[in-house]
Amino acid sequence: MKKIVVITGAGISAESGISTFRDADGLWEGHDIMEVASPEGFYKNPALVLDFYNQRRTQLLTVQPNKAHLNLKKLEEHYEVTIVTQNVDDLHERAGSTNIIHLHGELLKVRNTKNESLIYDWRKDLVLGDVDTDGSQLRPHIVWFGEEVPMLEKAVEVTEQADIVIIIGTSMQVYPAASLINFAKEGIPIYFIDPKPSINKNAFNNLHIIKDVATLGTDKLLKVLT
Repeated sequence: MKKIVVITGAGISAESGISTFRDADGLWEGHDIMEVASPEGFYKNPALVLDFYNQRRTQLLTVQPNKAHLNLKKLEEHYEVTIVTQNVDDLHERAGSTNIIHLHGELLKVRNTKNESLIYDWRKDLVLGDVDTDGSQLRPHIVWFGEEVPMLEKAVEVTEQADIVIIIGTSMQVYPAASLINFAKEGIPIYFIDPKPSINKNAFNNLHIIKDVATLGTDKLLKVLT
């Protein structure tokens, strides 16, 4: 069975009602990115950061996977599919996809501030005073700016083995995720789905651009691949 790696970003979840990562002015829901997505921001004002992710978590629990998520699940009927996502939502999981790598963490998980290997499922608000058994404050299980991306090595490994790469809803300008495409085997088919594609058609051999939103673009892709 051929192997597909799908690299997804905020654009695939936008049609479910989840706001994209940041606006053109660099703000995220009115906050400077570094205030709510950096270790320094958390150290400076942990209550603000926790509240910010509480709002994101609450919103996530009100939305559903869209057709693009469901279409990727359908690909598993014909291929060995691994989804490498920059998204911190669980919409791929809820759509039924079985092999997902979260590069930037998961909103419905928290972790120990002193031992990052201690990770827990979490669906309610997280507040100051929510501590682990060792007394350490819990924090969102999110990869913030300046932190290592622990799942990157695994993502590189599966990309190197892929027979087909699909990119959906990401500008491919946020590193290190954007570098993954460089690990794909030379000449394999690459499908890029985005209404405003940022990759030039000549950037890679065998690049196919589908200039559409994720739901419609994956409909078209299924007709080609299944």
